[in-house]
Amino acid sequence: MEQREWGKIIDADVLVLGAGAAGCGAAIAAREKGAGVLLVEKGKLESSGCLGGGNDHFMSVLNSGPASDTGQAVVDFYKTPLSGLTGKMIEEGWVRNMPIIMALLQEIGVEFVRQENGEWLRTVGFGQPGNWWMHIRNGVTIKKRLGRRVRRMGVQVMDHVMVTRLLKQDGRIAGCCGFNVLDGAFYVFRAKKVVMALGNTATRAWTNSTGNPYNIWQYPYNTGSYYVLAYDAGVKLMNLDIGQRATLIPKSFGAPGMNGINSMGGHELNGAGERFMGKYDPMWENGKRISQITGTYEELLQGKGPPFYLDMRHLDPKEVAHLQYVLMPGDKATYLDYCEQRGIEFSRDLLEVEISELCFSGGLLTGDNFETNVPGLYNGCVFFAFSGAICGGYYAGSQAAEAARETNTLQEPDEPVILQERARILRPLHTGAGMTYREFEGAVRQVMAYYMGYRRNQKGMETALEKLSFLEGYVDRITASNYREIMKTIESSDLVRMCKLAARASLERKESGRTYYKRSDYPTPVPAFQKPLLLWKEGERQNLAWGF
Repeated sequence: MEQREWGKIIDADVLVLGAGAAGCGAAIAAREKGAGVLLVEKGKLESSGCLGGGNDHFMSVLNSGPASDTGQAVVDFYKTPLSGLTGKMIEEGWVRNMPIIMALLQEIGVEFVRQENGEWLRTVGFGQPGNWWMHIRNGVTIKKRLGRRVRRMGVQVMDHVMVTRLLKQDGRIAGCCGFNVLDGAFYVFRAKKVVMALGNTATRAWTNSTGNPYNIWQYPYNTGSYYVLAYDAGVKLMNLDIGQRATLIPKSFGAPGMNGINSMGGHELNGAGERFMGKYDPMWENGKRISQITGTYEELLQGKGPPFYLDMRHLDPKEVAHLQYVLMPGDKATYLDYCEQRGIEFSRDLLEVEISELCFSGGLLTGDNFETNVPGLYNGCVFFAFSGAICGGYYAGSQAAEAARETNTLQEPDEPVILQERARILRPLHTGAGMTYREFEGAVRQVMAYYMGYRRNQKGMETALEKLSFLEGYVDRITASNYREIMKTIESSDLVRMCKLAARASLERKESGRTYYKRSDYPTPVPAFQKPLLLWKEGERQNLAWGF
């Protein structure tokens, strides 16, 4: 570590940004390759990211015999014209690492559930062709166990440090800037290679019926830095238009878990008590998530709900008990508190549900070696769910470590850029009279809820973009009284920029049928648009193009 007048410089072979499932996978793989690894996280390693709240399933094929239980089945399912993924990426980055990660998880004490006959308990979900979902008994403890493994391997962990800017020199990523959200210490991290693992799901642009942007389906502390920082560095963003997702959640309780209920045989009912999902997906509730959300919303428009319910009363009592008392708390530790306060027993009662808030997703344009279009920056967040995140992160970390062996030098920091970034970070402490981050974000959410909901049109989205641009002009007026509040102001800045990027991408896709929202002015799919949409920055010019 080197001390400068403006802060500290810390060097590494491989710098991993974000300590969620993908970041942990990247750090472990890079360390196994012998690299010096630095892991930077604005929260705490043991509790950060979507995995920090727990997880009840791990997706894996086991090659048990059926063609649906093979790596090729996974490749065939996920390699679509829209995905931007190649077969090689899926095979080498995800499938081959499934058994490696399963072995790692068992080694650190994660318990996969077995049936009475000794076989693994596995179920089908999300319209997939096979029973790929391994059930986990102690899912709420996974992140703590992974955190211990990461630290014991000798990874240098920087907890409570927020990454605010990627540093790019000579056309490649050379490191990043960040600050400690507790004491304000400013850092420059230099590395031969960098893995971006800040999380490809961004939240707080919408809320559910609670009105609480933190009581939501996904991790509420990620407002888009994965995309915004990459965009500023010239990385091509992908599928922000079709990546806006939602799920079903218990009424007034932001929690995951619908895959567990659907895959065990739960039925969704509308307000008339009718099971309806067969109209929208041939696999009924066990079909693709987009089918369940768009189908439920269509029932709502027809006046058949709310309320909507999930019915598990017909299931085997042992399966219902497993659902309520093993799987659900594995996804959210307070799930049983919610059930107790509502007086809900899955074996006896209907579980009222609602369509959740929307959240952002998408990706970065990534090569087969998981390097983005900007040299030196690797993508740890390529795939879906816990399994995809940690396996993809593991592959990105391995590739970055291999490439770091061929890189001998670290770039000298550009001091004018560093000083400018440090001043930007600290500005909210000196703003004086202004607005709080809560007030600012509330205005952003009003725009998104009104113009960027489940039904949209060209003029509405153009108006949203105009109003978001207006609000972005107020970012410098957000005040902070301490370093933690500075973190929140930066999250707010990322949020409004994330909303603008997604709105711009959504305007370009003049069709419906591939997204969770529907355009009233373009209500049907257009075959020519069955491809990814790319969005990137060159200088001050914003570019869009249809991908491969």
